[in-house]
Amino acid sequence: MSSLSRELVFLILQFLDEEKFKETVHKLEQESGFYFNMKYFEDEVINGNWDEVERYLGGFTKVDDNRYSMKIFFEIRKQKYLEALDKHDRSKAVEILVKDLKVFASFNEELFKEITQLLTLENFRENEQLSKYGDTKSARAIMLVELKKLIEANPLFRDKLQFPNLKSSRLRTLINQSLNWQHQLCKNPRPNPDIKTLFVDHSCGQPNGARAPSPANNPLLGSTIPKPGGFPPIGAQIGAHGPFQPAPTPVAPLAGWMSNPPAVTHPSASGGAIGFGTPTNPAAMLKHPRTPSTANPSMDYPSGDSDHLSKRPRPVGLSEEVNLPMNMMPATYPQSHSYPQDDFHKAVARTLSQGSAPMSMDFHPVQQTLLLVGTNVGDIGLWDVGTKEKLAVRNFKVWELGKCSMALQAGLVKDPTVSVNRIIWSPDGTLFGVAYSRHIVQIYSYHGGDDIRQHLEIDAHVGGVNDIAFAHPNKQLCIITCGDDKTIKVWEATSGTKQFTFEGHEAPVYSVCPHYKENIQFIFSTALDGKIKAWLYDNLGSRVDYDAPGHWCTTMAYSADGSRLFSCGTSKDGESHLVEWNESEGAVKRTYQGFRKRSMGVVQFDTTRNRFLAAGDEFVIKIWDMDNTSLLTTIEADGGLPASPRIRFNKEGTLLAVSTVDNGIKVLANADGVRLLRTLENRSFDASRSASETVTKSLINPLTAAAAAAAAAAATSSGTAAPSAITAMNGDSRSLVDVKPRITDESMDKSKVWKLMEIADTTQCRSLKLGDNHRTTKISRLIYTNSGVAILALASNAIHLLWKWSRNERNSTGKATASVSPQLWQPPSGILMTNDIIDNNPEEAVHCFALSKNDSYVMSASGGKISLFNMMTFKTMTTFMPPPPAATFLAFHPQDNNIIAIGMDDSTIQIYNVRIDEVKSKLRGHSKKITGLAFSNVLNVLVSSGADAQICVWNTDGWERQRSRFLQIPSGRPTSNILDTRVQFHQDQLHCLVVHETQIAIYDASKLEPVKQWPVRENSSPITHATFSCDSQLIYASFLDATVCIFSASSLKLQCRILPASYLPPNISSNVHPVVVAAHPSEANQFALGLTDGTVYVMEPLESDRKWGNPPPVENGSTSNLSTPPNGVSSSDQPER
Repeated sequence: MSSLSRELVFLILQFLDEEKFKETVHKLEQESGFYFNMKYFEDEVINGNWDEVERYLGGFTKVDDNRYSMKIFFEIRKQKYLEALDKHDRSKAVEILVKDLKVFASFNEELFKEITQLLTLENFRENEQLSKYGDTKSARAIMLVELKKLIEANPLFRDKLQFPNLKSSRLRTLINQSLNWQHQLCKNPRPNPDIKTLFVDHSCGQPNGARAPSPANNPLLGSTIPKPGGFPPIGAQIGAHGPFQPAPTPVAPLAGWMSNPPAVTHPSASGGAIGFGTPTNPAAMLKHPRTPSTANPSMDYPSGDSDHLSKRPRPVGLSEEVNLPMNMMPATYPQSHSYPQDDFHKAVARTLSQGSAPMSMDFHPVQQTLLLVGTNVGDIGLWDVGTKEKLAVRNFKVWELGKCSMALQAGLVKDPTVSVNRIIWSPDGTLFGVAYSRHIVQIYSYHGGDDIRQHLEIDAHVGGVNDIAFAHPNKQLCIITCGDDKTIKVWEATSGTKQFTFEGHEAPVYSVCPHYKENIQFIFSTALDGKIKAWLYDNLGSRVDYDAPGHWCTTMAYSADGSRLFSCGTSKDGESHLVEWNESEGAVKRTYQGFRKRSMGVVQFDTTRNRFLAAGDEFVIKIWDMDNTSLLTTIEADGGLPASPRIRFNKEGTLLAVSTVDNGIKVLANADGVRLLRTLENRSFDASRSASETVTKSLINPLTAAAAAAAAAAATSSGTAAPSAITAMNGDSRSLVDVKPRITDESMDKSKVWKLMEIADTTQCRSLKLGDNHRTTKISRLIYTNSGVAILALASNAIHLLWKWSRNERNSTGKATASVSPQLWQPPSGILMTNDIIDNNPEEAVHCFALSKNDSYVMSASGGKISLFNMMTFKTMTTFMPPPPAATFLAFHPQDNNIIAIGMDDSTIQIYNVRIDEVKSKLRGHSKKITGLAFSNVLNVLVSSGADAQICVWNTDGWERQRSRFLQIPSGRPTSNILDTRVQFHQDQLHCLVVHETQIAIYDASKLEPVKQWPVRENSSPITHATFSCDSQLIYASFLDATVCIFSASSLKLQCRILPASYLPPNISSNVHPVVVAAHPSEANQFALGLTDGTVYVMEPLESDRKWGNPPPVENGSTSNLSTPPNGVSSSDQPER
């Protein structure tokens, strides 16, 4: 349905409501799915009309669409069940239990049993959790509060809860205008026309009784038409709307913020580009923005300019669904909408003393625990939050005063005080920029650890530099600044050459927000007069000019995936406004509630994980769900916060830095952040203890004292780094020391100091065989869900298998473990996720799948069409791309679930948009089928591997091939195609693991040069698969002889070998071996193996060991730093396997 057709439905809804066709109104709401009438829904719930409640809901969602929907239906059916029990109508309660509630049993069997047991109680209030249940009326009211929150948070109801702001009787007005236009076309217009029908075009009768031709068949040919008088009211024929007014002059419609004004004024021209996404002319911009609209007081309907222009069969692309905990039986009344407490940064994990008041903070984009801080006295500090160490401090000084303007020199003499206004990392973390309150910007280069060096100093603006940002216009890193001189400037990041100056603001420019969509680069800017403007990288001036809520200090930011735009502003009167913008119209989409009337400072905000918004206000941090305007929660951080604290999330959203009143910083952590920091603490403690023991033990023997002292000095000062995904991969070797072997009195022989961990029987590790009753033959693909609570396998018979772990006394986290057996899960329907196949022999097909980031969907293929499955219901949501060619590898774009890279057996890579069912690009560069794909959201590249043993790097902006190279396969060594080449990015997103049956290698992806390589010895068993551990510290590799080897990722040296006898039964065939390895997403020492006999094993070290051995000793006392590759390729030592 087109946008205009959709708007016509809203006009009809308004007309029906005004004419009191109440039942028809709600029927159309439900059937169209465009507007969810919350008032009607509330009335039906309060009145207990449960059948109508579910029927009305059914027009917008089904019970198995997502977790929000499931909980909505559960709450309704549970209330219906409890009311039947309260009336002692047992037969009705049993009917509800069997027909309505049993569907939830597969998701929470224990809960269903508990609900069933209520039948045995004389009064269900005897159940402790229901003891506060009141009467029916109050219970419905309490439930309604919960339902409204769930509906507002449900992505399927997005933009369907508010009606467009229409003038009353809008449809009548349009009909009157149409009749007026038709009357103007009459050859002999009568002063008082008689309108008797709308079924045909109006025409005044001719003097001889003939009718004038229809205006559709007799267009005006430039003739002048006498202007008739207005039509009289037509009363009941259309409605008492007064005389027709002359038709207004047509106005060029507004297609969006960046759409081109149409060449003609016909309304059909408005079907053009929307927002920044698809303008035909990149220079085309918004001409007249709208001010935020207010809701129609008579009706509360969803906006007519919704992002979703039509109701299509589900799915319309892949939603960013939030996982909602299914605690479906709240312990107490009243109920409240709940989120997992793990999501919120409640724990104060670190307290750092900066010494002066923090004004701006930013976490490193790759090393998630590195924090930059700029203060009110011009100081900058670099902290390693993991070790609580301040790595570097720089006090403000002008590097080359003689090159600065005389105004700056004179100003500094008069008043030397300078404050940091903004500090920010470049996208790859190799540079950071500092904007000062006096004229200048300083750019530093970062080389790891405490090594920060002066790079550029720019006398950028007259007065203060209020903001700084990095961007990549024309594939070139640039610096964007704005200042008190009312300008925005763009500088080349290497030389500091000024490229653009944007003028047009009439007040000091407060902030800049660069972004891009569909290869169009642009910059938003805000000024202190409340104006927002948008600029392209040219000299054609601002394309956008509209007012920000608050009309003073406003900052703008996009969600992590770049799909949603937010701003936060504070007025001069202290009123703060946090809003989401509708980019297609330049209008406020939603306004978030929860600010005090008068904030005591300028409120700062941040976004995280495409899910939450945070702002510092009233001495706390306030949190909102992006899809809900109500305040979600507040965080006090144990007190000590200023009125408007500065805040900043790290990129993964696990840590939140907050400024304090005592010139310090508190670092708050959610559950994942706490685990991250504990891991770093343990490594630091182990390393320090090891270094201490080295010194103590060595001093027993005077002959080794000097060596011990040297080792201690190296471990404590120069800091030989233990491999760490957070630090070592980016050159930060300061805070993590290597776990050195203790030097014994007997010998300095390394072989006696360090020993390879070898696991030879079942008592030396934990392994768990996963049960399967589908008689699969081979596991072709294997992956953990992103939540870590399940394992998904694709067998060679094209059937998917899903094992889920439950949270219970033996497994308090509910995550995958080798200590507790999971359930081979199926939905109540009993269906299987089975791929489309092209013949009766799927064993020969290439199998591939990819899991969405929220675990809601899996994209999969087995030689036939690609299938999209719902992970909750196993239903096939759609199929596409029938062969030939057949898909051989699938990868979701890291920033957009709707974009998929699809490797094909004809050697091409297709970049496919699921939402619009369109191939955006077809990449050619390989000569054989595609065997691996991996995205880097730091380098903005796609790395591909093929059966031709070639690796290619593609730029994700324009999908051009940047570079390629062939693997270095030992000459004369035959390959057996046991393992096609695979690629996987390291956690730093800069280095890439390349696996082939003959070798494991680490490549610098930006240069496509090998950093480390581990070749398989001649006549040794070939590699069948390999993967990084979740923290990229280890590499798990399986071999054709069923051995599993675990390598240190930083050195590619073997540190543990697992023999087949430790996990395989003794009588198993010698042909059985692992063909795929999967690493747990949060437990670094857990992995799973998929075998040729269709079994899956989960592997973990003994609880007493906690890890797979120790890293091997490092030559020359230093580990390899993957960020600074040595000259030439380093080939690691290999003990015999």
